[in-house]
Amino acid sequence: MGNKKLIRDLTNGNLGGVCAGIANYFGSDVTVVRLLFIVSFFIPSIPILLIYAILWIVTPEKYQYGI
Repeated sequence: MGNKKLIRDLTNGNLGGVCAGIANYFGSDVTVVRLLFIVSFFIPSIPILLIYAILWIVTPEKYQYGI
């Protein structure tokens, strides 16, 4: 699969670039990932805000790698 890294994409991101980074990593459209995050927000068993916050903190930004 190569040398793929999950990197937050601040240029295509709205809030923290987490959804844009996930979309780039999986090769999908960022709108689809954002819609999945919104839909999962209404599922009470998934703490989506906590997951988003952890990904925002842990995932490095795009410009750190000069990509």
